[in-house]
Amino acid sequence: MTQVLVLLAMPENVRMQYYDGIKAKFPELTVNVVDHHSKVDPYIRSADILMTFGPMMSEHVLEKAANLKWIQALGTGVDGIVDRPSLGKDVVVTNLHGVHGAPVSEAAFMSMLALSRQLPRSVRNQAARRWERFPARLLKDKTVGIFGVGVIAEELAPKCKAFGMTVVGISSATREVPGFDTVYARDELIEAVRDLDYLVLLTPYTPATHNSVDAKVLAAMKPGAYLVNLARGGVVDEAALIDALKSKRIAGAALDVFAQEPLPAEHPFWDMDEVIITAHQGGFCDVYVDFALPVIEENLRRFLAGDTAGMTNLVKR
Repeated sequence: MTQVLVLLAMPENVRMQYYDGIKAKFPELTVNVVDHHSKVDPYIRSADILMTFGPMMSEHVLEKAANLKWIQALGTGVDGIVDRPSLGKDVVVTNLHGVHGAPVSEAAFMSMLALSRQLPRSVRNQAARRWERFPARLLKDKTVGIFGVGVIAEELAPKCKAFGMTVVGISSATREVPGFDTVYARDELIEAVRDLDYLVLLTPYTPATHNSVDAKVLAAMKPGAYLVNLARGGVVDEAALIDALKSKRIAGAALDVFAQEPLPAEHPFWDMDEVIITAHQGGFCDVYVDFALPVIEENLRRFLAGDTAGMTNLVKR
């Protein structure tokens, strides 16, 4: 009997949505669910299929996966999965693509508004019962740069336009994209950031984008500019960002992703008033499972029929 292991470090009701959705369509499958990689041992050796997010993985999971044939990544990013030495060369990997436009673009807008209106400052004042008034920065007439022009950026750009912003894209190649005023190539990043008020990171994490936002890029940004990272922690040189924030070379940052997750309790970001931290929440929304299950179900049908070549969102290894 085909066995599925769902590894999800998420609330129980979310885990059970995946379990119930799969069992409703495929009652013949054995489906096990765990909430942490340390709990996979009773199931991983016999699992044919693993469903998880890359940041929730650990090397020992694949080391013990003797029967594994397919991994369904539950996000777009597959770092933490395909870059692991223990991943068998014959294991099929698929991901979710095209479902993050609404949640992540809204997260980007939340971040820009929270930074521009100093929302954490108001929250701290509320906790201290302190009445303090200060001017907010408007998004209107500001310039936002979006690094990574894909499905999410195409949803974010018109939202920015609706607020009266100028929208600049940074992509792997220069091209015309509807909703963007200008598009720079990735190797023009330093030039692209000079006039930005907000730099929003949405680019996939690859060897080519590792530490793309480094000390040189941060130094080229305006002192009043903000950084929003909804991509992957590895896209940003975190040490350089900490230095830029401490020296006030940029005004602040909203960070949803980090080089190490969960973010260690001793990390300097926690104590920086000009930093907003969210726990990799960008794409996590109330209907995410509803987006994911149709892709999972289609891939399960094809996998069980032996049609792995026809599976949706096959990842090139």
